[in-house]
Amino acid sequence: MQHIRNFIGGEFKEPASGLWIEKINPATGHTSGSIPDSDQRDVELAVASARDALSRWSETSPQERFLILERIARLIQERNEDLALAETNDTGKPLALSSNVEIPRAASNFRFFATAAMQFSSESHAMPDSINFTLRQPIGIVGCISPWNLPLYLFSWKVAPALAAGNCVVAKPSELSPTTAYLLGEICQEAGLPPGVLNIVHGLGFKTGEAIVRHPDIKAISFTGGTQTGKTISSITGPMFKKTSLELGGKNPCLVFEDCDFDKTVSEVARLAFSNQGQICLCGSRILVQRSIYERFRDALVQKAEKLRIGDPLDEHTQFGSLISEAHLKKVMGYIDLARQEGGICLTGGEIFRPEGRCKNGFFLRPTIFEGLGPSCRVNQEEVFGPVITLQVFEDETEALALANDSPYGLAATLWTRDLSRAHRVANKIQTGIVWVNCWLNRDLRTPFGGVRQSGVGREGGWEAMKFFTEPKNVCIQYSK
Repeated sequence: MQHIRNFIGGEFKEPASGLWIEKINPATGHTSGSIPDSDQRDVELAVASARDALSRWSETSPQERFLILERIARLIQERNEDLALAETNDTGKPLALSSNVEIPRAASNFRFFATAAMQFSSESHAMPDSINFTLRQPIGIVGCISPWNLPLYLFSWKVAPALAAGNCVVAKPSELSPTTAYLLGEICQEAGLPPGVLNIVHGLGFKTGEAIVRHPDIKAISFTGGTQTGKTISSITGPMFKKTSLELGGKNPCLVFEDCDFDKTVSEVARLAFSNQGQICLCGSRILVQRSIYERFRDALVQKAEKLRIGDPLDEHTQFGSLISEAHLKKVMGYIDLARQEGGICLTGGEIFRPEGRCKNGFFLRPTIFEGLGPSCRVNQEEVFGPVITLQVFEDETEALALANDSPYGLAATLWTRDLSRAHRVANKIQTGIVWVNCWLNRDLRTPFGGVRQSGVGREGGWEAMKFFTEPKNVCIQYSK
């Protein structure tokens, strides 16, 4: 049983309300601890701590910021085992995924933006009689709200650039996966991050999260999560003229052409569909396959999905863990029922899985593949955010593009073809913020990350993140005669 507390002003504090939220291990269905049920009073305390630390941190040299953030990265690496176990116990994902991907990426996020702190530079523009230069100054106090699916990975993706740019942060991790953010507070203490520079407030979105979004002294909001929540945040921040970055949902197409590397494509499509039980915004959920190879590809993909080893996420051989919560399991099962009502044919999965042993009460669902659903069906238009994919057939490149772009979302897409000219043509015409060709989740942290339409507003990553967390100021100086 773990008793998590808020991290405010460099210290761990209990919630002002004295109320707590039960934390559930989704792989077992059992209570694993408690987190603060924070409210506006806790957010106010966090903002006050950030306000006290702001002038000192914003004036700290880039070199000193680098040293502290680099120490945080190193300590995350050193505590990989503890952090990975915490991540798996919070989310139900395989321990191998937490250990080999998520915690190392969190360390990489801090290291990358530590170096960015020293390299971020101003621009200058000369005129015949004067010089213009642009100052990039910290915004001040910023709010960072991250989701439950990749907890420390995405928490650090926001917090690290905000700190590197000289801001103080009030952050809220998801109430469903709070432990690694809590442990990050311990790491920040050890790394020598000044008190109040990073404040972590736990609680519910409609209470704690909204208090962060509404606070007048928090000048920018960076949010990753559902599209509906993003709309709510926009309705609040818009009239307040707050800088806002929203990384929202996806209904990502995967275009498989007949000239693809067949075996590699089958293997990678299974990975992009079912990694983290399909609970990644970048997962492909609409698999579009050229007719000439459709039946062969369908059968191979079904076989691949059925071979995934489901079970206890602490077992080193497990490839597929539990969903995040009972409520989410019910939501995903609702979409499976809807797919059947819409005329879909379930090729595999579509049912709850009950492992033996300690996970017998966990929230497990078999990988699920449907065919026979048209592009306008709700299951092809709405984000399921679980291990449920659909297969659709296309005849040629024109039809593939029409199906791919038939979505209110526009986050990511993958193309599978050996034809380089086709890859360029299709990538240019797909309406998404990210396109991978013959790969998936191959990330360079320097590149802009984000989507279009209902997949969000703004970009994260590289200089985009550093620009978001700073305000540009132009200074023009005329030369003396």
